[in-house]
Amino acid sequence: MPKEPKFNILLKQMAEVSAEAAVLVIECVKNIDYEDIVEYAKRIKAYEKKGDATLDRIFEELNTTFITPFDREDIHGLANCLDDVMDFINSCAKKIVLYRPKNMPESAITLAHLVEKASNILLQAVTELSNIKKNAGNIKKLCNELHEIENSADDIYETFLSDLFANEKDNMEVIKLKEIMQELEKATDVAEDVGNIIKTIIVKYV
Repeated sequence: MPKEPKFNILLKQMAEVSAEAAVLVIECVKNIDYEDIVEYAKRIKAYEKKGDATLDRIFEELNTTFITPFDREDIHGLANCLDDVMDFINSCAKKIVLYRPKNMPESAITLAHLVEKASNILLQAVTELSNIKKNAGNIKKLCNELHEIENSADDIYETFLSDLFANEKDNMEVIKLKEIMQELEKATDVAEDVGNIIKTIIVKYV
């Protein structure tokens, strides 16, 4: 019996949602007009809801599909981690709206761009899973890039924290900025987790 291609399509849709939202979160962190930030956050939330609906669809299909392209637990884990990327992007935007920080640091823009880069790499890697044997080499390279992005994000976040604690005198601003930046850093963490799951799939099927 042929393996159902619908999972590849649904996983790609989840990666697309994160990639679209990642573009918008850059605007959230660099924009100074609060009303614009609110609008960007609303659009990100709409993507988050779309991702949740796709995740539910994947779980439903896992319960009813006889033959899957990969192990069920790998599809389940991959879908969950892709959803986590979207959730952290949404959480970052939501906290900017709720906390209204006085000024966002330049490192926030740099970190947001890394999230966008990671999201685009995820989209490419998930797309290429549809022909895993042919694309295995390139998929591994993409997953290694996710690891490098996560390391870069860690460095940026740690430097930001050091500067924040040394120079910011307003304790409320310290809390606000730390939590906002933490969501962006976590997004790169779970993007790397997606890459690790994909590498596990490659080991099993190539």
